[in-house]
Amino acid sequence: MSAAVDLLSDPDGRDTKLHQAPSLLTWRDLGIPLLCTAVVVGELYYLSQVTLGASQANILEIDNLVLRTREHVVMTLTITVIVLALAVPFGVLITRPRFRWLASPVLALGNIGQAAPIVGLLAIIGSFVFGFWPVVGMIAAFSILPVLRNTIVGIEQVDVGVKDAARGMGMSPMGVLMRVELPLAIPIIAAGTRTALILAVAVIPLGTDMNAGALGELVFAGIKLNRAESLVCGALLIAVLALLVDWASGLAQRALTPRGIR
Repeated sequence: MSAAVDLLSDPDGRDTKLHQAPSLLTWRDLGIPLLCTAVVVGELYYLSQVTLGASQANILEIDNLVLRTREHVVMTLTITVIVLALAVPFGVLITRPRFRWLASPVLALGNIGQAAPIVGLLAIIGSFVFGFWPVVGMIAAFSILPVLRNTIVGIEQVDVGVKDAARGMGMSPMGVLMRVELPLAIPIIAAGTRTALILAVAVIPLGTDMNAGALGELVFAGIKLNRAESLVCGALLIAVLALLVDWASGLAQRALTPRGIR
């Protein structure tokens, strides 16, 4: 007989393929990092060939580019942690029967945070406070709605029969939440988190005038000096970072999603 194949016979005698969850990383997943690497290498090569003034040379020095990119990444991760720490627990709380009355006010606050003109807020608050945390706090408030809404939707879409079966097996309400509802809601929660991440990456440069650093320094330096090299470099690095953040969060979403529903 030949080696075992990945087919099983069902009771009716028909052959059914064994279900195999997709791999966490495939060759197709390398496309985005390779593209981003090519863009960054091409931009650095261009900067090495073009003649720059003293101010532009200082701004576009490789150490400064690494510093500003690291600041952007740290701010993005900090905002993400704050958003997840607030949105997911509140989203879970709202789905519990005794706290459903909180849904309207909490979602209203989330809508206000996203509807507020972030540029105007940064300009107004930037007149009084400066630095890392004011910018992080405002952008976190701006980004919280997608995660909050998706947490509520993700948990509420879990089939009632599945939850009843879990209770019938003797699971406590906390066990049903942690072992059934949240795992099945992960794909939807992760989709909201990816949206919040991209919003954070895109909006962080607007906090440059509040001395928050990050890649916005390159963009606004290019505008003030009327030099395209700094402006284009900053914009490209922000776009590359957004692509890489979305790519990495997609892999994380795939890894956290239970194998049976990938």
